[in-house]
This record gives sequence, C-alpha cells and structure tokens, in this order.
Amino acid sequence: MKKSHFILILLLIVTAVPVEAQCAMCRAVLESEESGAAAKGINNGIVYLMIFPYLLIGGIGYVIFKMRQKAKVEDN
Repeated sequence: MKKSHFILILLLIVTAVPVEAQCAMCRAVLESEESGAAAKGINNGIVYLMIFPYLLIGGIGYVIFKMRQKAKVEDN
C-alpha cells in the first residue's frame, strides 16, 4: 500500500463525524425520556453493530487481494 493511501485512510478514520443511527420508531420512543441517556446508549449500540459487516467484507476482500497477489507472483 502506498504511503499516500495509508495517510488518506488514517485521515478518514480520525475525522469521522458522529452519526445518529436510530430509526424513526426508536427515536420517537426514546425522545420522551428527559435525560436522553437511553437514547444515547441505543444509538451507540446501533453504530457498534454496524461495524462488524464492514470488517467482515474488508477481511474477505483483503484475503482475496493477497491470494491474487500471490498468484500473480507465482505466474511470473
């Protein structure tokens, strides 16, 4: 991986903007609470659970990339 790619990926990770990941129904139920602690906890849980599919797809993509690189080197 080029150094510029690494820096770009690192920059994107560091400058991630906080998101609100609640569905409309969850938001309506949780907004009635005064402190908002439950809403924040639910939102953090949703964002946490969204990470794993991306990690799995990224891992599979990385393995395929490495396999193709290895096959390319063996052919030459």
